[in-house]
Amino acid sequence: MNDMNTDSSYRVTADELRQFIERFERLEAEKKDIMDQQKEVMAEAKSRGYDTRVLRKLVTLRKRDKDDIAEEEAVLEMYKEALGM
Repeated sequence: MNDMNTDSSYRVTADELRQFIERFERLEAEKKDIMDQQKEVMAEAKSRGYDTRVLRKLVTLRKRDKDDIAEEEAVLEMYKEALGM
C-alpha cells in the first residue's frame, strides 16, 4: 500500500514539474518572438536613417531615474574637462 501512495505522489509531482517546464518553454518562445520584433523595429529605424546604437542608449536611459542620469552626466563632463576633451 505504501508503494501506491509513493507512486501517486510521484505522478502528481511529475505532472506539476511538467507544467512548470512547459510554462517556462512557452515564455521562452514568447521572449524569442518579442526579441525578433524588437530587431525588426531597429532594422526599420536603421533603414529610415536612425543610428540604432543611439536609439538603444535612449531606451536604456528612459528606464533610469532622471536624477541618476543628471549626476552621471555631470561627472562625465567633469572627467572630460579634466582630460581636456
